[in-house]
Amino acid sequence: MAMAKAWSVGLLGVDGVPVEIEADVGAGLPGVRLLGRLDAVVNESKDRVRAALRNVGESWPRQRVTLALSPAALQKTGAGYDLALACVVLAAAGAVPAERLAGTLLFGELALDGRLRAVRGVLPALLAGRAAGLRTAVVPVEALPEAALVEGVRALGAADLGAVVRWLREDEPLSSTAPTVPERPQAPELADVVGQPAARWALEIAAAGGHHLLLAGPPGTGKTMLARRLTGLLPELSRADALEVTTIHSLAGLLTPDAPLVTSPPFVAPHHATTVPGLVGGGSGVARPGAVSCAHRGVLFADEACEFGAHRLEALRTAVEEGEVRIARSHGIARYPARCQLVLATNLCPCAPPRDTDCVCSPTARRKYFGRLSGPLLDRVDLRVRTRPVLAMTPTEADVAPESTAVVRERVRRARQRAGERWAGHGWRTNAEVPGSALRGRFRPPSTVLAVLDRGLCSGSVTARGADRCLRVAWTLCDLAEEERPTAEHVTRALEFRDWRVPA
Repeated sequence: MAMAKAWSVGLLGVDGVPVEIEADVGAGLPGVRLLGRLDAVVNESKDRVRAALRNVGESWPRQRVTLALSPAALQKTGAGYDLALACVVLAAAGAVPAERLAGTLLFGELALDGRLRAVRGVLPALLAGRAAGLRTAVVPVEALPEAALVEGVRALGAADLGAVVRWLREDEPLSSTAPTVPERPQAPELADVVGQPAARWALEIAAAGGHHLLLAGPPGTGKTMLARRLTGLLPELSRADALEVTTIHSLAGLLTPDAPLVTSPPFVAPHHATTVPGLVGGGSGVARPGAVSCAHRGVLFADEACEFGAHRLEALRTAVEEGEVRIARSHGIARYPARCQLVLATNLCPCAPPRDTDCVCSPTARRKYFGRLSGPLLDRVDLRVRTRPVLAMTPTEADVAPESTAVVRERVRRARQRAGERWAGHGWRTNAEVPGSALRGRFRPPSTVLAVLDRGLCSGSVTARGADRCLRVAWTLCDLAEEERPTAEHVTRALEFRDWRVPA
């Protein structure tokens, strides 16, 4: 009887769990038995591994082979265990030395001819392996640029199982690469937007404070153009944020070898016909990240928001409020971060004419159409802006040239720096993350400043949640103006961004 042990990783959301794979080759009728709560894909791995070994010139043991994947209670899903299963069988049969398997993470899918196929989740798998003390990782060569991002782990890439076997026998080294950081892609230029000074100002406030934004107006007024330019105003992702965002994109299968690290805030714009699991995550079997998680630390843009349907938009409420999606499954809870800025863009009515005077919809139809954006959802949107039709394309001498993305981004950077320094001791990074209890407690403005909010609460024009969000916007306006504390004017302007009604 001979035994060997290897390591792989099981993924549950963005969290990885090291999986110990044991192989026992002993007397008995030839056969293979897999243990450890496996899904159909893992159960089929014995056939893939057997064929791959045969096609790279290795033999399968002519004895009873028992393979156990621990922890036994963890649901094992996906084909990422194939490489580890093949290597541990060879080690248990004495075909390769077992020394290099100790402290090595093996992660990849095997083709029948022995090729190593890339799998999703290489980055979170290596992060989990590093936390467990594994200092070497062997992955498919296509995933090597992604694996090289994990500091403290020697990432090696292989094109096929034969190369891994030769490495285990110390006959041939595996390839490695240095981590690469791609340059920030060129963002669309804000100066390209014609007119819309109020919407441009709201976009700057949203970028400076991390606020959610609603753009409503006739088609062709620049709503989509403005939304796509928001990410260009946001600062570069920090190293920790970049790894977190890249982890989610790795699980979603969005990474490419040319751009293994996401360094810029992502921009995700799902179609209005997408499903609820496509928006917030889920699906059958393994829970996959949705659009709201893929937009983590970036922008989630819902174009034609009223066409999404109430049930899809309502599914976003908890995610954008808590900054996290938790999907319950029988084998555990998958957790995906979702700290993004929600930008909604919509027409004002179903017929959507270029000018309001050409609308043929009844007041009831207009209210019903815009009513798809529920009150609780709109209450979580800090800035609501009406875009107006462009009346002239030819500039006059009185017109001022629009500011470029670089100029506005610098103001946003300074405002975010002021907010970051103010909230650093409390764990908040933007004004949008500050809880209402802090805004009404230690950082409460004077009563004279809050008088306009008190009147709004008494008249019912603003809710308690809305009042807290007005205070957050007021702090952002204060940071942009480089003042110490919000004034009554800042609060009044913040309230004006919420005082918007659907035209009858």
